[in-house]
Amino acid sequence: MTNSHMWIAANNLGKRFGFEWIFRQLTVTFQSGKSYAIVGANGSGKSTLMKILAGMMPASEGTVSYGATDADHIFRHIAFAAPYMELIEEFSVKETIWLHHRLKPLSVQANELLALVGLEKACNREVRFLSSGMKQKLKLGLALFSHAPVLLLDEPTTNFDAANTKWFEEQILLQQNRTIVIASNLPAEIELCTDLLSIADFK
Repeated sequence: MTNSHMWIAANNLGKRFGFEWIFRQLTVTFQSGKSYAIVGANGSGKSTLMKILAGMMPASEGTVSYGATDADHIFRHIAFAAPYMELIEEFSVKETIWLHHRLKPLSVQANELLALVGLEKACNREVRFLSSGMKQKLKLGLALFSHAPVLLLDEPTTNFDAANTKWFEEQILLQQNRTIVIASNLPAEIELCTDLLSIADFK
């Protein structure tokens, strides 16, 4: 079981690839119960920062700390979704949900999740046969309904039509007491957040 609250603190964070610094001296605390939009031009480092916050990529300098009691298992406290995040293509939708639940418990039952993301009829279909929009909705469903206090979403409505975008906006507004960070350049996604962080401020 995860904590119901958790913050993330970045202190003098920097990342470079080769000799090029993507960002430097980034210091910010993402507080529990608040939502943050990370904005910046394409290629500015939004996804890189999200991966560092999620523990998927090391920083070149600075530190990231988490307000959790068992920091050794920090991945259990963080739910992450992004268009580039890969699912196991040979697994069915139902098997994907089962595996995710084993690694990071869900706050709803598997059948409930299938209904919430509208994939009941596709439950036995292999992930590789899903459309890009269906894959993205499955990723978001696994993140939104994970029992994890931190929600990191990188360009969440990529590959979404208007109906699915509305679904996401409705679901994100229901997230209570979570630390939410959304990397986006879309006004509709940015407006869902209470605070703004511009990568351009740390070049």
